[in-house]
Amino acid sequence: MSFRARLTLVAAAAVALAVVVASIVVYFVVRGQLIDSVDHSLRDRQAEISQVPADRLFFLPGPDFGVVRYIQLVGANGECHRQGARECLLPVGAGALAVARREKSEYFSEETVDGFHLRVLTSPLVPGFAVQLARPLTEVDESLSRIRWFLVLIAAGGIAVAVGLGLLVSGAALAPVRRLTRATETVAETGDLSERIEASGQDELSRLAGSFNTMLAALDDSRRVQRQLVEDASHELRTPLTSLRTNIEVLASERTLPAGERERLLTDVVEQLGEMTAVIAELIELARGEQQAEEPQDVRLDLLAAGAVERARRNTPGVEFKTDLRESLVRGVPANIERAVGNLLDNAAKWSSPGGEVDVSVADGSVTVRDHGPGIDEEDLPYVFDRFYRARSARGMAGSGLGLAIVRQVAQAHGGEVVAERADGGGTVVTLRFVDAGLPS
Repeated sequence: MSFRARLTLVAAAAVALAVVVASIVVYFVVRGQLIDSVDHSLRDRQAEISQVPADRLFFLPGPDFGVVRYIQLVGANGECHRQGARECLLPVGAGALAVARREKSEYFSEETVDGFHLRVLTSPLVPGFAVQLARPLTEVDESLSRIRWFLVLIAAGGIAVAVGLGLLVSGAALAPVRRLTRATETVAETGDLSERIEASGQDELSRLAGSFNTMLAALDDSRRVQRQLVEDASHELRTPLTSLRTNIEVLASERTLPAGERERLLTDVVEQLGEMTAVIAELIELARGEQQAEEPQDVRLDLLAAGAVERARRNTPGVEFKTDLRESLVRGVPANIERAVGNLLDNAAKWSSPGGEVDVSVADGSVTVRDHGPGIDEEDLPYVFDRFYRARSARGMAGSGLGLAIVRQVAQAHGGEVVAERADGGGTVVTLRFVDAGLPS
């Protein structure tokens, strides 16, 4: 059964239940009103009867009281009297005897006598006797029968209308769902993530369509970035692979090489393998950053930066690192933050001349690294954090062009940012900022 059919069925069932309940309530309200009318007429007759002598009314032929079909006198001993006859036409129960003995007040009941459905009023008359008056409910029963049929027809019509309206309303309500279904089927068949659903309004289905569009946009961006990463990686790896293959072919050939040429070629092969290893490692690092599954935790940024500085000193002993590390607490993944800070230090050391200085400071959830090298050209500043971007001045230097891209990825993953600027007096200042910073308690 389709969702639309289930929705229509639920709506019809709800309306049917409401109509049935309303019909039952109406039926009993109308019945109560009709019975009240009969009870009033019986009380009026009872008031008239109380004015007529009992011997004339019950022991001799008496007056006619119209709609009252039976008038019966009941003694406390159970004897019955009615206009010249001594027989009980109306059932005499314990309640009637209790009324005759003044142990119970008047009451109404319903009985069937000679095929007639009667409404009976039993009330006290004179000491030791009770009077019973009965009026047929034929007109009431006929009216209620007609009302029952009317209510059945109304209920059936209401259910039919509910089904029709349910189909219309469910069709209109589920239109966004159908559009969403068509869009998902189109994406599944064609792989086209540019498909979008028209979303307007503030209801749940509109928000669902908007969320679906947002998801498609995110997937489209992810695919685009992935495609760009693959294209850039293949481009960056093509040159070292070609050079590596050429050198290996020369080394594997049987021709005699000049003195020292073989050693130079072997050195080139080792360097090219090192470059490729660095590129592949940083590509893996980028992929890990995009699929980060580690839970964030409180990180002492100053202590983490101190450890990264010590490693940088060991790796580049020709560069002097000066630090100003103030206590600062951030929320994040320690390994990723450490890698980002390490990349900033490596980049600054690469641009520093032998014996040069690199200034490192930490405060208020930010890491600032400044080198005293030639600085970044203005035209290169907007692109230094792009993957595989290499400034013209850096194309003869070692590196993959992924280090600063990893820094930006880490910053964005933690809700922060990274900014590169030309420093006064020469060099470059790079600032990595994190959110949710504070002092350790």
